[in-house]
Amino acid sequence: MNAPISIRSFNQFREAFYSFRLPRILFSALELDLFNTMEDRDWTIPQLSKRVRVSQRGLAILCRNLASVGLLVKLQSGYRISHFSKRYLQETSSDFRGEYLTLMQRQWSEWSHLTEVIRAGQPLDGQELETPEYRRSFTWAMHHRSMQPAKDVAQQVALKGARSLLDLGGGPGTYALAFLKHNPTLHATVMDRPVALDVARTLAQQSSSGARLTYQAGDFLKEPISGNYDVVWYSNVLHIYSPAENLKIFKKIRRILSPGGRLLIQDTFLHDPKGLRPLETNLFAVTMLLYTDQGNTYSLQDVRAWLQRAGLTHSRVIHLKKGTGDWEGQLIEGRLPRSG
Repeated sequence: MNAPISIRSFNQFREAFYSFRLPRILFSALELDLFNTMEDRDWTIPQLSKRVRVSQRGLAILCRNLASVGLLVKLQSGYRISHFSKRYLQETSSDFRGEYLTLMQRQWSEWSHLTEVIRAGQPLDGQELETPEYRRSFTWAMHHRSMQPAKDVAQQVALKGARSLLDLGGGPGTYALAFLKHNPTLHATVMDRPVALDVARTLAQQSSSGARLTYQAGDFLKEPISGNYDVVWYSNVLHIYSPAENLKIFKKIRRILSPGGRLLIQDTFLHDPKGLRPLETNLFAVTMLLYTDQGNTYSLQDVRAWLQRAGLTHSRVIHLKKGTGDWEGQLIEGRLPRSG
């Protein structure tokens, strides 16, 4: 996070307040479709301004700022796209993060309603958020977000001896497919909404491990979860639900785990006794306020207490290599006793 960890002077307050400037610059570049337009060639400002149909003065200042953070490369007479931007921001790239970029752009305007949401204590109008079009776009965005973290996790989390895995609320099945790739004898199931599973099927068809992935459609908070599994993967789902709802889900998971089975939880967790760190975890709680009825972010201690109450009595925190995985690179494992 670029915002200061602690605001103790007006200068720090000002710096935090004006941290909106760079994101606004990035959004303008995306709205102008600048990175796609630049392709893989050198541009002078007059040439590029004519192609993008903007003022030379405005474009010159925009490009200077984009080059200052590494998204463009400054040349003697102009600019060209950087390797990073070519890889992730151009739609011709196999690593293009298009739907995730769209999600971030949409959230820019939706966050402007935060004061109204705080007053009402209710999320934004969810009618649009429940349309098949939105859910499909959101599922693709989650795939784009998870591509590298899924590889990191699958390389570091040992599933030796596990024959079956449930990716609960797994959306596009990105993590399930990564686990399958690293565990040739494993079979996985992803459970989510039907629209999300359509995306999962598309991705599975593109993977050599996709034949070992099956699908279960349903709302696992309200409906039974079928099957019996050695491992349940619960990634970036915890924050959608209230403590009572997560406890209810954990109890359901307990009933479908094999003796000695594991529940692996990936999320962003609060670490300190006062519930103030990390900053990103608290900021993400605001996202849940905007988009969910009861979602929030929780401490490591709270989640482990829920696991205990649900009968997953052996729990621990798993630390991934620094800079890998999602969020702070921490997982919580809850394990079912091998007997009883």
